[in-house]
This record gives sequence, C-alpha cells and structure tokens, in this order.
Amino acid sequence: MYKLDVLENGLKVVTEPMSGMESASIGIWIRAGGRYENKSNSGISHILEHLLFKGTTTRDMITIKQEIEGRGGSFNGFTSEEHTCYLVKVLSKDTELGVDILSDMILNPKLAEDELEKEKSVIIEEINMYKDMPSHYVHEILAEMMWPDQPLGMPLAGTVETVRAVTRQDVVNYRQKNYNTKNMLVVATGKVEPAVLMKLCRQYLNSAEEAQASVFEKVKLEQKIPGVKLITKDTEQTHVAIGLHAVDRFSPDKHVLSLINILLGANMSSRLFHKVRDEMALCYEISSSIRRYEDTGAFVVSAGVDDKKLLKAIEIILKELSRMTKEPVGKDELVRAKEYYKGQLLFALEDTMSHMLWMGEKFISGEKDFSVKDILQRIDKVDAGDLLRVSAEMFTESNLNLSVIGPIKNDLAMKAEFHIR
Repeated sequence: MYKLDVLENGLKVVTEPMSGMESASIGIWIRAGGRYENKSNSGISHILEHLLFKGTTTRDMITIKQEIEGRGGSFNGFTSEEHTCYLVKVLSKDTELGVDILSDMILNPKLAEDELEKEKSVIIEEINMYKDMPSHYVHEILAEMMWPDQPLGMPLAGTVETVRAVTRQDVVNYRQKNYNTKNMLVVATGKVEPAVLMKLCRQYLNSAEEAQASVFEKVKLEQKIPGVKLITKDTEQTHVAIGLHAVDRFSPDKHVLSLINILLGANMSSRLFHKVRDEMALCYEISSSIRRYEDTGAFVVSAGVDDKKLLKAIEIILKELSRMTKEPVGKDELVRAKEYYKGQLLFALEDTMSHMLWMGEKFISGEKDFSVKDILQRIDKVDAGDLLRVSAEMFTESNLNLSVIGPIKNDLAMKAEFHIR
C-alpha cells in the first residue's frame, strides 16, 4: 500500500514498498509538457528535458551517467502532453544516489548556452527524421486535425521554427515558472521505505521553491463533420490513422473504453487484427490505442497498407467500428478481453519501474483510484450494454478523423468512402 507524505515546502512524496524486490524505481514528475506551451514556444518542455541531462552546477553530463550506470542502474526522462518525468532505477542500496542525482538535475541544471545550441540541432534533426517516418508523422497530422489551433494538437518536439527561436532565457523562464513544488511529485516503488525516502527528500529537495501551480488551456471540441487530411508522398506503404474523440482519464467509462480498445485492436486476437490482417490480408500491421488526458481522450486506429488496398481497408475498419455500436459483444469474447486487461495490468505492476510510472501518472494527474483490487472489480462489472453505449457515443460520423500519408491518387473516392454505415 502506498504512503503519501508532504514536505514542508509543499512537495508531495509517494512511496509504495514492493516485497521481494531488490530494486527501487524513483521518478520526479513535473506538470509541464506540450499543453503548457503555445505556438511561439512549442517544444520548449522537450528542450528543457534534454538539457537537464547535460550537466548541473556540480556534475558534468559524463559524471551523471557514470554515477548511475557505474552502479548498475539506469536513468531516463520523457516529455508528454501533460507531464515531464525524470526517472532512475537502482539497487535498493543506491536509493540515496538516485534521489541525489535526480534532485541535482531538477534544482541545479547548468543550462549552458553551448549545450542548448547543440540540443536544438539534435531536436531539429529529430523533427526532420519523424517527418521522414510516415508511420509517426501520420499521428502528428491526426492530432492537429483533432485539436486544431490548440496546444494539444501541436507536436511535442515543436517545429523547426519554434525550436530555432528558443533562447536560453526562454528556457530559464519556463523552468522557473513550472518547476516548483506545486507542480512536482516524487514517486518511489520497490525496495524502499517511506521514512527513508522522506529523509532523503528533505535532504536533497527541501530547497525546491513553492510557487503557483501551472494551468493549461482546456480543450475545445467543436467538430461537427468528419475530418480528412491526405498527404501525397512516395512511400512503399500507405499509412493511415483514424482518430475519434473519447472519454477523459477521470471518466467512469474509462475501463469500458479500454475494453473496447482491447476488443478492436490492442492485440493479435483483436477484431481488427483478425479481420483486416489475417482474414482479408489488407495490411501487415494494424492496431488501436487510447490517449488519456485530464479533460479529453482519443481512440486511434493505425495501419500500414498497400496503396491499392487502402479504400477497402478503411471500409472494413469503419464497418468494425460500426459493428461495436450495434451488436452486443459475446460473453466469451468479453471474458477474454477482461482477462487480457487484468493480466496486462498485473504484469506491469510486478516491475518496479512500470509500477512507478503507473503510480506517478495517476498522482500527478489527480486520479484517486489506486486500489488494484477495486480497479479489477470495476473491470469485471463492465457488461455488453456498457460497450454498446460508449461505442455508440464515440463511433459517430461527426466524430471521425482520418489522416493518410502515401502515394494517393484518388482522394475524392476516399472521401466518399469515409463514413460509418
């Protein structure tokens, strides 16, 4: 069972001891990400995350790597739409080192001008690389369609123009605004005790400043007709992404949505994989996924298909979505989906790092359901009627968005095919 403590400076500290483990996974979470940016500084959260690995006022970047990896540990960071996280996994005996390194990066980053320019070049190459990867870029296009002129629809890495324009002072100001105890959370799971972690946090993070909590722009959903964007590019495969607005992470229907995702495309026994790939051989790769945010969500189907099979693949995908709104899911199929959902959750929670990421994302977002037993019971309570209801609300023609990248020739024909029957 987890324990939540709060430092004198307002920093929240969450510990979940896990019996039988030898490792401790520690993360410092920040409420800073793509949704806290605007059109002029798009990508700055990602830039700052990169810079924190480039050295502090007391350690250079080589020392940071050697101190963690020299003890058999690993460390990383990531930026998402709503959060940034810096994390380490170490043996329990090295927990203090993990907290020391992470707090040093958060509180004392060097933010050197020359390193900023190097990272801007690296990130610009990353942006260009993604544009040359249609399987990735098609999702950027889809996000822009679903949340036009909003931070949620902007690419996390920014654009070449916004990255080039970022100055060191911009980075310093952004960090000062967002990296404070109102926006921060420390989470540790594994072989670590709450009292030990609190002592270390007091030692290394007591100087973190308290300030105002950051606020992002609430999403605006104004879609009334299907959206289609086609990009002609000479590729070997045509890449497709279909997106629909869905429930947010706090919705009581979030587990229903997860089961719909499993039934349709989350694994090899799913309907889309079986029908579109195995039975009709319309593609090599097809899957579905969910994006969860604090005030909205998305259900996404993605596939790579032969250009000549594109229209047929889209037609079959949409028929399968429509089927979810009309035909109750059979008892055996629903049981298999529930068992897969529960099994994947329990498997993930056996690993200290996966457990820390699960706990951290929930806590930093403000979720309240941390009892695995209760979550499993909620999953079991979902019935075929719930699946029909949520599918009918989500799989509507006015909620559809389609982005396609490939050697497209007959775009009018495709637009004609883009509707749920």
